[in-house]
Amino acid sequence: MSKLNQIIPILGYTKLSDELFLGRLNAFYIGTNGNAAYPNPPMDMNAFKADIDSYSRLITQALDGRKKAISEKKKKREALTQSLRLLGRYVEIMCKNDMPTFLSSGFEAASRMRTPATPLLPASIVKITHGSSGELLATIKSLPRARSHYVRYAPVPAGGGTPATWTTETFASAKAAVSISGLTPGTNYAFQVRAFGKLDYTDWSETFTRVCA
Repeated sequence: MSKLNQIIPILGYTKLSDELFLGRLNAFYIGTNGNAAYPNPPMDMNAFKADIDSYSRLITQALDGRKKAISEKKKKREALTQSLRLLGRYVEIMCKNDMPTFLSSGFEAASRMRTPATPLLPASIVKITHGSSGELLATIKSLPRARSHYVRYAPVPAGGGTPATWTTETFASAKAAVSISGLTPGTNYAFQVRAFGKLDYTDWSETFTRVCA
């Protein structure tokens, strides 16, 4: 007999805004407080609700940018994060892997499906424009799931062909044009790009040439 996947609650809410995080906290409180499936939560629920209400007030107070209010709000959020993790683990155990019982708690189930990693699409240079003197700006095609991009460049040999030696620079993002500086004005440069993903590097792209101004 195949074993059922254990229901796991989503507990990572660090990227949520304060307002959305507050909404999740209230949902957890409403779902578990007085719920017969969760008779002995790992914290005092009245104190938990008081902390949630305090956090709500601190969100409002921090809107004017006061450092003290912002600091207190951050500390309260950290404390509430620890509380929801305790509550989430308790719900995970007490629901006995029954989805309706689990969902009654207000928590959401983490997906157990994993999408297999796939190779990145080929990397390419969209265009290269002039920046300051001795600088060229390379616009790279943005690739989903790329973790970093590598641009290599070198002066085009006098007789043409592929450069023997390249200089390589690494860029974390391709959302904006990347700057290649320290170039010699009047020199024709060859450029290639490749990206790095979960599986490996892409091949180097086709060569793009541009004379530096």
